[in-house]
Amino acid sequence: MDSTAIDRFDTSRFEASRNRLASLAYRLLGSAADAEDAVQDAFLHWQTADRQRIKVPEAWLTKVVTNLCLDRLRSAQARRERTVGAWLPEPLLDGDPMLGPADTFEQRETVSLAVLTLMERLSPLERAVYILREAFSYHHAEIAEILDITESASQQHLHRARRHITTARRGSGELDPASARRIVEEFLAAASSGRTERLVALLTDDATAISDGAGLTKKLLQYDTPERIAAIARAGFKSTPAKQRLAGGVSEVHFALVNGAPALLFVPGGKVVGAVTFDITDGKIATVRGIAAPDRLIRLTDAWRQREPDVPLITEW
Repeated sequence: MDSTAIDRFDTSRFEASRNRLASLAYRLLGSAADAEDAVQDAFLHWQTADRQRIKVPEAWLTKVVTNLCLDRLRSAQARRERTVGAWLPEPLLDGDPMLGPADTFEQRETVSLAVLTLMERLSPLERAVYILREAFSYHHAEIAEILDITESASQQHLHRARRHITTARRGSGELDPASARRIVEEFLAAASSGRTERLVALLTDDATAISDGAGLTKKLLQYDTPERIAAIARAGFKSTPAKQRLAGGVSEVHFALVNGAPALLFVPGGKVVGAVTFDITDGKIATVRGIAAPDRLIRLTDAWRQREPDVPLITEW
C-alpha cells in the first residue's frame, strides 16, 4: 500500500469515529462549536502521530479528545467565560448526531440542558469521569488509562459527580412527548393571551427561569418565583414591531425537542432566532431557559433547515 493509500485509509478510520468523538466533546464542553474545534485538533494530532504504533485507534482518539477538552475547561479564558450565572449550554435539535449515543435514559440525560448546566459545578476531572462512565460505559480501568489517574480515583470522582448531580437535579425521569407538548402549548397559549393565573398554575412552586438576554448581557437573567416568571413570559411572548425588527422579521413559533426537552423555537424566514426550553416535573414546568444569543443557535438553525417542520403553533409572532 503506497503512502497516499495509507493516508486515505487512516483518514477513513478517523472519520469513522468523528461523530462519537464530537458527541464526547460536546458533553464535556457544552458547546457544539468548541466540540468541533476539539475534534479537528484531534485530527491534526492523528495526522502527525505514528499511526502504525497505535493498536486501538478508538481508544487513542478518545484519550486525545478527552484531554484536549480538559485543557479547554481548565484554561483561564474558559473559566472566565463559564463563570456561574454567565453561561448556558448550546442547544441542539433532537436528531443531531452530537446528541448520541442515546440508547439509554442515562445516556440521553447526559446531554440534557439541565445536566449539562449542573456539570458546570463539577471539576473537569469529575466531569470527564462522569461522561465517560455514564454516556459511553467505559470501565474504571479504561477511564484511569484515558485520564492518567488510578482506578480508585476514577471511582471517587464518579461518586462525587453523581452525588452533586443527583442532589441538584430536578425531575423524576423521562416525560411522555405528547404530555410535554400539551403542557408547553398551554404555557404558550396562556403567555400569549396574558393569562397570569393560568401561567402560575403551570409552574412548580420553586420554578426558575433563565435567559441569556440574546447575548446582550454579561450575566444571565434569572427569575425565581412563579409570579415573576409569569410576568416575564407575558411580556416576552407578546409580539411587537420592535421585537420583529430585532428578530429580523415576523416569526413562526414551532414546537420542537431540544436536547431531549420540549421547546419553542422562534423562526423568521427559516432562521432560529430564539429557543425556549422547558424542564417538566410531575406535570408542571420547573425550569424555563431562553437562549437567543446568535452564536449559540447556528448549528440548531442548520439542523432546522434540513428538516420539514410541522405546522407552527403561531404563524405570525
